[in-house]
Amino acid sequence: MQSSLVTTLETLSAWRHEVDRRVGVFVRFLADHDLADPTQAELLAGLRARLTSERILLAFVAEFSRGKSELINAIFFAAAGRRVMPATPGRTTMCPVELFHDPALPPRLALLPIETRLAGLSLAELRGRDDAWQQLPLDPADADGLERTLAAVTRTRRVAVDEARALGFWHEDRPEDNPPVGADGRVEVPAWRHALINFPHELLSRGLVVLDTPGLNAIGAEPELTLSLLPSAHACVFLLAADTGVTRSDLAIWREHLGADGLERFVVLNKIDTLADPLVAAATVAAQIERQRELSAAALGLPRSRVFPLSARDALAARVAGDAGALARSRLPELEAALSAELIPRQHEVLAHAAAGSAQQMRSAAARRLADRRRQLAEQLLELRGLRGKSTAKVRLMLERIDAESDEFDGCLKRLSALRAVQSRQLSELGARLGSDALRTEVAAMLSAIGGLPFSGASRESFATLFKRLRAALGDAAARTDEMRRMLDSSFVQLNTEHGFAFALQPPPPLTRYDDELDTLEQNYGRYLGLAQGWRMALPGFAEQFRRMLVAKLRVVFESASHDVEVWSKSQSAQVDEQLRERRRAFRRRREALERIQAASGELEARIAEVELQDAHLVALHGALDRVVDELVTAARDTTAADSAHAPLVLDAA
Repeated sequence: MQSSLVTTLETLSAWRHEVDRRVGVFVRFLADHDLADPTQAELLAGLRARLTSERILLAFVAEFSRGKSELINAIFFAAAGRRVMPATPGRTTMCPVELFHDPALPPRLALLPIETRLAGLSLAELRGRDDAWQQLPLDPADADGLERTLAAVTRTRRVAVDEARALGFWHEDRPEDNPPVGADGRVEVPAWRHALINFPHELLSRGLVVLDTPGLNAIGAEPELTLSLLPSAHACVFLLAADTGVTRSDLAIWREHLGADGLERFVVLNKIDTLADPLVAAATVAAQIERQRELSAAALGLPRSRVFPLSARDALAARVAGDAGALARSRLPELEAALSAELIPRQHEVLAHAAAGSAQQMRSAAARRLADRRRQLAEQLLELRGLRGKSTAKVRLMLERIDAESDEFDGCLKRLSALRAVQSRQLSELGARLGSDALRTEVAAMLSAIGGLPFSGASRESFATLFKRLRAALGDAAARTDEMRRMLDSSFVQLNTEHGFAFALQPPPPLTRYDDELDTLEQNYGRYLGLAQGWRMALPGFAEQFRRMLVAKLRVVFESASHDVEVWSKSQSAQVDEQLRERRRAFRRRREALERIQAASGELEARIAEVELQDAHLVALHGALDRVVDELVTAARDTTAADSAHAPLVLDAA
């Protein structure tokens, strides 16, 4: 009883493999015929990295005892024949858990001790440090051993109130969220800050990453979870209990952590099996479930179609027993179908757009190279045909003309050198405007203005001012990029006219799309300066993590914008380099041909035939280029391309 989610991910995986294969053919074609510069090769290498390694992050979020772990068991681990993730009554998963598969690492459970919060290091900084984690090996073939080992994520510690406060689990101004104090004066906190499970499951091996989160208090205690992991998820499954609907703590999680419009959200009304009543007709129970569904959708501000009543426990039991009818009655397939229909196609669309766009961009660049080579051959052929029946003196005059053209060409190199100097200066100024130092200065000024009043009106105004200045910096970068474009366009037109080049200016990357990313960051981080979340800024270490993570996220945005402009600038320089190389080759070939003609009779016709053959080769090469790119673009845009993953490539390399 393979789920639709598995089937869809298999199709996506096969499609990615097929498109990557086509890109590989394209890369080899360009390399074999000297049609790509290093910048373009880097672009295609980046595309291949995305196709082979980009993952889909699916987050499961709920308050304690809503059945997250049981749902994960039903979707991912039913083949084990039993529960693998701990799913017992009461608190189970006590820390955020990521499930993924990296074939370069052995199957294992990595646990980050809760004490690492006191050092002030973020999860991102600790991910690459194996010495900070406790590593426990996993044997995928041993279901009992898996269950015992993974039970470690439920472990807790008893600590003094002061330590709980330092760790972020005790708040004087929010006593309702504090853990109960035992007779020994100590409280219970999670033993781990984060857990990573590297497991070779069919879904995880195809690029899916599952994030299992703990309850409200534990979610808020880890800034990186709420500020980075959840906002970066491709979709979120939010679980409610069917018998209670949306409770106060459920609504708090939704408003504080999942309210962003940009996050794709699916709501699960779990445990519908608990509503079954032998004294109530089945139709009445079904009506109660639908009523709870409507109320939950209204409370969360979602359409009813986004709420999925189901029983994770019944689904797991049905899959273990191989009972298709019971699985259908559990209603889990409806959720899996929705995830398959909405989550996976969106990932396909993003990658397809990137692959097709990169291929078309590279086709245009390669076509320009071929056109320039053909133009050089056409000039040489016209020159050679004009020598038919001419004397040795005429050949000598042609050699002198080549020398004169070569001298004139050398003269334009100074102008190109000056052009590059201006372009380099403009790029450097733009990089400084978007650099890390400028970001740190802006964020530090904002935090200084906030001071000790994280949820005052002045703090929100300072935060809004920060993002207003950052948008202005992006706008200034866009203006500088346009200035560079105008300068290059004017210079290219002049050089094309005066020296016969074929420079074609490509449009610069639109930086306005990064405004949307700033909007998302402002929304995600700004809520920590409001009344509902502002109290967290007073927690030990929270403000520093807030600052570091905000700077890190902003750095990604600005470095990406800067990188886009740099790649565009390099690609314009690359075509200049390419045409300069081609022009030098053309001068050398023309001189060598005329010198051979001058030294030997009968060489002229042979040389004309040789140039005509070279031109025919370039025409055939252009046709082969179109075929390779068309096959790649078709594979990228075709949702059924996976069906032909093993179809042979027919390629005439001309």
